[in-house]
Amino acid sequence: MNTLKYLCLTLLLCSLNAVAAPISLPTELPELSATKPSKLGTHEVGVGVANGSKIKNFTIKSHQGRLTSFNDLIKQGDIMVVFYRGGWCPYCNMQIRQLTEAWPEFKRRGITPVLISADKPDASMMAQKTYDIPFPVLSDPKLTAHKAFNVVFKLPDELVKTYQDYGIVLKDWSGKKHNKFAVASAFIVDKNGVVKWGHSSNDYKTRPSVEQLIKAIDQLKAR
Repeated sequence: MNTLKYLCLTLLLCSLNAVAAPISLPTELPELSATKPSKLGTHEVGVGVANGSKIKNFTIKSHQGRLTSFNDLIKQGDIMVVFYRGGWCPYCNMQIRQLTEAWPEFKRRGITPVLISADKPDASMMAQKTYDIPFPVLSDPKLTAHKAFNVVFKLPDELVKTYQDYGIVLKDWSGKKHNKFAVASAFIVDKNGVVKWGHSSNDYKTRPSVEQLIKAIDQLKAR
């Protein structure tokens, strides 16, 4: 199944499940390339917070619409905040599946992935229902967390219609009018709210692999 066919089927299923009923997506997902070692742990120019930065508390909603504070998340231990573009992005769905399958490895290391997108709660719930994700999936259509980590991407006006032609109406996914979503990013944050490691890339088809993320975690713990 090629990417376009997968995307169209995903959007069709989502439109038929507007109230976040369980859905079954195709097992074939597009190929997601691992980040080159030389680029790992780097940020795009003007994107992402630096290592050593302390994230101020913010409150956003879970996929169930419940208020969740950043401080409550880190009280439970180190976390890995993963910003994804949205449930409409097949590459994000591939990453979510990989992270879900690797949950035992993260849990063994005492670190909890936290997924955040600009999707409204019912759209975020689609990801949760599809993969039975055992860690938090948070909804941030107001971009509060996105701004805290400096990962906001505004879709250029000339591409808004192009996305719509593919059936991706960002305002429907977020419930807002901003046509913004996250630069694909990952941050390892300790229980004090300090960023220990981060990565972002405008190339949404290339992201740190599970193996690369686990290696980064292990290297931090070995210091």
